[in-house]
Amino acid sequence: MKKKATLLSFSLLCIQVLFAQTPKFIADSLESYIRKGMKDWQIPGLAIAIVQDGKTIFMKGFGERNLATHEKVDENTLFMIASNSKLFTATSLSQLAYDHKLDLNNKITQYFPDFRLYDPNSTQLVTIKDMLSHHLGTKTFQGDFTFWNGNLSRQQIMQKMRLLQPPGQFRVDYGYCNSCFLTAGEVIPRVTGKPWEVYVYDSIILPLGMQNTHTLTTGMSQRPDVSLPYTNAFSIQLQPLPYDQVDNLGPAGSMISCVKDLSKWLLLQLDSGRYEGRRVLPWEVIKKTREMSTIISSQRSSRLPTHFTGYGLGIFMTDYNGKQVYWHTGGAFGFVTNTCFVPEAKLGIIILTNNDNQNFYEALRYQILDAYLGVPYVNRSQQFLPAYHSERKSVLEAVQQMEARVGKETPSLALDKYTGDYENKLYGLIHISKTGNELLITFKGHRNLTASLQYMSQGEWLMKYSNPAFGIFPLHFEITKEIVTGVTIKANDFVEYDAYAFTKL
Repeated sequence: MKKKATLLSFSLLCIQVLFAQTPKFIADSLESYIRKGMKDWQIPGLAIAIVQDGKTIFMKGFGERNLATHEKVDENTLFMIASNSKLFTATSLSQLAYDHKLDLNNKITQYFPDFRLYDPNSTQLVTIKDMLSHHLGTKTFQGDFTFWNGNLSRQQIMQKMRLLQPPGQFRVDYGYCNSCFLTAGEVIPRVTGKPWEVYVYDSIILPLGMQNTHTLTTGMSQRPDVSLPYTNAFSIQLQPLPYDQVDNLGPAGSMISCVKDLSKWLLLQLDSGRYEGRRVLPWEVIKKTREMSTIISSQRSSRLPTHFTGYGLGIFMTDYNGKQVYWHTGGAFGFVTNTCFVPEAKLGIIILTNNDNQNFYEALRYQILDAYLGVPYVNRSQQFLPAYHSERKSVLEAVQQMEARVGKETPSLALDKYTGDYENKLYGLIHISKTGNELLITFKGHRNLTASLQYMSQGEWLMKYSNPAFGIFPLHFEITKEIVTGVTIKANDFVEYDAYAFTKL
């Protein structure tokens, strides 16, 4: 009897220790917080996993992956993880450097002699490490309207990079660059003979047993238990979207995964390259990715307990209430996701969602960090909501006002005067044709992308993209002496901030 009582006491002690390590918010309130947040932010589906001390503490799917069929999200539901692919690319290159197959300080021109950046000096100096660090001086997302869902091959995107005129200074100014990561990733086949997608799969995904993870977007719609992408960026109701096809930017963001698989990736990060006691990657390989290469900010945040933000190789880093935190977000049309790990707390977080127009996926991450790292409770979702509602109201009102102006006036020139081919040096060609009383833009550099043009007034047209994620914007033609000479086209900031000027041929 005494032995049984001792065993019972020991079991109760273990349970008490387990619950003592799990914050009250996680144990009591997390699920209700998620459900309330999904409703507030109009998120159809969400999957989350929390790992700590080498174990999965929480893993669950919420809501629906398909609003039409009402199929539920679970731990195996696939989402595009987009830029969360970048750490896989950087880790692969770090492994090759560890194996003495390359040096991260090797020049890009060593592997691609014809490669050029806008500035000749930068061309001669730029290294693999530079490409992985976002400090070429380009603007954030510069060129992505041309590249994202575009027809260009990986090699053609690299060729186009010579046309990206950077407003910042090389190795000084931060600007998030997807084409840079593509270029770095394309070094992998040069030194291994394997395409990026094969090398990453063979060296990381397969050894980790990530059986439901894929390196390319091709065929995503045909896979079982896959989430549909949604947006309400320019509409009151959620709209389903086509799946992005971004294999041409593969090393920057084409991977597809689920929280069950990504929990293994974070457990490896938290155990210095080991998973379930097995050495998968040398610690030196992991460590190299976490060395800060680019300073993003050294200012204290007014809302969060952070003081600095930097970028290593495929990973952001910051302090959070005295702990060092590593994270990355990922955004594809219809999906926003993040992964986060805190080695000092042995804590990892994965959040995957299928509405791209919300910031709850970040609010939830901060809420969990607060709970584990001892930050006094502030409802982060409610803290972030007012700014979201304000911006959303402005966008929807602008769209409504533009739509109310359609059909009230007629353009100054006959529709035939606007038709023809237009060219932008970076993007290439678009074609404008007449369809009834409207105009239609066909984007030659994209797959099945068009935009309708309806005349409003004062020389402005209402432009609506066929893919709702690209947005709804006013459009102006350049007219000189009753001759149309050009047009300026804007797309959703989600893909690129700057508008493109096209010249009529």
